[in-house]
Amino acid sequence: MDFMSALDVSASGMKAQRTYMNVISMNLANVKTTRTPEGGAYKRKSVAFAAAPVFNPFDKEMENAENRELKGVVVRGIVTDKRPMKKVHEPGHPDADKDGYVTYPDINVVEEMANMITTMRSYEANVQAIQDTKAMFNKALQIAR
Repeated sequence: MDFMSALDVSASGMKAQRTYMNVISMNLANVKTTRTPEGGAYKRKSVAFAAAPVFNPFDKEMENAENRELKGVVVRGIVTDKRPMKKVHEPGHPDADKDGYVTYPDINVVEEMANMITTMRSYEANVQAIQDTKAMFNKALQIAR
């Protein structure tokens, strides 16, 4: 793998983790949201990742055998979670139904925080990989002098 390919792989991971962090933040911000423009309570979101080549179509013709299976990561989409909503008995709430139950999103704050920590660590690992790649490239330049 060459210098630029290593940077491309790490950059794709950073971009995907940044998207996931935004989705986690959105989930945490909407823990108690009972009304949305679409109607009803907020629905928890998640991110669908997929492996993808880091080369553009022109590069595919130029790649060598070592890089043939080189993959990065892309966000395929932001998906709505299928978990059932949480019903809480709050008769005085403006969004309560006729029985006094309010429908809230089923967002577990502890789970979201664990996802946030994992995402931060993944992002940091990609940053470290970029820094290490740059350090190796600089050492190679020093050897050539």
